[in-house]
Amino acid sequence: MVVPELRAWRAARPHVVRVARSVGPKLVRAAEAVKPPLVRAAEAVKPPLARATGVVKPLVRRPSTVQFTTGAAALGLVVAATVVTAAGPWDSTGQRTAERDRAASLERAGGADHGSVPGVSGKEPAPAPSAVSVLAGVGGSAGSVPSPTEKALGGVLGPLLDNPSLGSSRAGVVVDMATGKRLYGKGADTALTPASTTKIATAVAALTAAGPDHRIATRAVLEPGTEEVVLVGGGDPTLTARKDANGNASLRDLADDTARALKSRKAKTAKGGKAGEVTLSYDTSLYAGSAVHPIGADNTNLAPVTALMADEGRLDDSSSGPADRSDDPAADAAKKFADLLHERGIKTTVPGTSKASARAKTLATVKSPPLSALVERMLTSSDNDIAEALARQTALAADEPASFKGGGAATHEQLKKLGLPLKGAKFADGSGLDRADKLTADLLTALLAEAADPDRPELRPVLTGLPVAGFTGTLSKRYAGQPGTGLVRAKTGTLTGVHTLAGTVVDTDGRLLAFAFLTESDPPTDAATTQQGLDALASTLATCGCN
Repeated sequence: MVVPELRAWRAARPHVVRVARSVGPKLVRAAEAVKPPLVRAAEAVKPPLARATGVVKPLVRRPSTVQFTTGAAALGLVVAATVVTAAGPWDSTGQRTAERDRAASLERAGGADHGSVPGVSGKEPAPAPSAVSVLAGVGGSAGSVPSPTEKALGGVLGPLLDNPSLGSSRAGVVVDMATGKRLYGKGADTALTPASTTKIATAVAALTAAGPDHRIATRAVLEPGTEEVVLVGGGDPTLTARKDANGNASLRDLADDTARALKSRKAKTAKGGKAGEVTLSYDTSLYAGSAVHPIGADNTNLAPVTALMADEGRLDDSSSGPADRSDDPAADAAKKFADLLHERGIKTTVPGTSKASARAKTLATVKSPPLSALVERMLTSSDNDIAEALARQTALAADEPASFKGGGAATHEQLKKLGLPLKGAKFADGSGLDRADKLTADLLTALLAEAADPDRPELRPVLTGLPVAGFTGTLSKRYAGQPGTGLVRAKTGTLTGVHTLAGTVVDTDGRLLAFAFLTESDPPTDAATTQQGLDALASTLATCGCN
C-alpha cells in the first residue's frame, strides 16, 4: 500500500483520545468507553517520554538505561516523541493513517467493547477485530520496563532459527533499542545476501548525505539564441504524467508553467522548423554508467535507471509492485511532455537527446516530495525504482558518479562516517535486486538503532516507513492471526533462495527491540514456509517478555 499523504508527525499525548474514533463511525462508542484510562495513561507517560528525549541514545557506542513503553511503540514508534521532527504519513495521534484505514476495513459487526449491535440478539456479540495492538493506549513507565535476557531470548529464538526449513545459511540478531546492547546473536557478523533489506542501508545513506528535506527537481530550460527547450531530468522516478499527481511532481504542471513562460516570451519560430514550433530536447546526463540493472533489461520490478522518467516507466496505472516497463522511459516522458505542451498551444519538434548548457534559462521547475517521504514510500512498498534513485542522490551528494558503482561506493562511505559495522558489507545496487549485495545482521540492527537515535531525527523515516505486520506494504498480507500483527514493523527481502526480515518490535513488557533475520539456501527452500518461519521469529519477540 502506498501512503502518499504527508503530515507532520506530532506527539501522541494531546490527541490520544481520538485514536479509537479515527477508525470509523462504528467505533465512536469505543472512544467514549476508553477515554478516561487513555487520558490518564497519556498524562502518566508524558514525563518519562520527555525525559527520554534528553537521555536516550540507542547506540552501542553510547548506551543508556532509559526504556521505551509499549504505547510508545504501538502508537507509531514514538521514539522520544518530543524530539521527532521528521514528516511522514501520520495523523495527529502519531498513528499511521494506513493502519487506521486498515483497522476500519477489518471491522465486523458487534464487539463487547463496541456496544450492542442493531438486529442482533440472543447472545453477547463477539469482540470486533479493532486492531488492538495498533490502537492500544499508552501505558507503563520508562523506568519500570524490564529488558529481555540473553539466555531467555536464546532459549526461544534458537530452536526457531535452527529450523532446517529456513535454509542452509541463517543469521539473526536482536538489539535493545534503548541501550544498544545485543541481546541475541547467531551468525551476527556473517555477510549474507540481504535482498530488499538493502533498502534500509540505502535509506540511511541518502538521508545522511542529502538530508530529509531534499527535493529532486525536474526542469524545463531555454537555450539562449536557439529557442531550444530542454527537459532536464533530475532523477525523480515519482514524476507523474497522470491527472491526479497525488502529491508527486506533475509533468502537467511543468507543461503549464513552461507554456505560460514561452507565451510570455512570444516564442519565435525554431530554426528549420514550422511556424510556431519550438525545438524540444531532453537531458539525462545527470546519471552515469549503464541504465540497465545487472540482473537484466527485461525486468518488471525495475525500469531502466535514468535521470528522466514519468511514473517509474510503468505501462499501466499501477504505482507499486511489478509491472511492464518502458524500454526507454526518458524518451517516453519527453514525448508525453511534448503532447502536453501541444495541448497548451505550444507546438514542438519530435524530442531528441541533448544536454542543457550552463547558460540555459530556467522556464519552469517541479519538485518531488521531500526525501523523507520518498524513503517511507520506498520502504513501505519496497519500491526498487525509488531505491535506485536514492542511491544516485547519495552519489551526487558525495561527488561520486551517479551510477550503480558510484551509488554503492557513496552508500558505503556514508555508513562508514556513522561508525557502523561494515565488515563484509558490499553494496552493488540500492534496491537489493543484485545478489552481489552483502550485509550482516549486525549491520542491519545497527542501522535501525541509528535511525532511533534522538540526535538524528533526520533518519526517523527509516523507522516510520517500515511496513506494519498485517496492515501496510509488503507485510499487509502476512501475520494473519499471529500476535505480531500491528507490533512488528519490518522490511522484507525476497529473492529465489533468499529471505530476510529486519525491523522493530515491542515485546509484552513494552521493550522496543530491533531485529534482523537472514536466510539463504541453495537449493531454495519453500518460500511460503520460510517466510512463515521468519514471521514466527518476529512474533515470538512480540510475545516473549523473556526477562
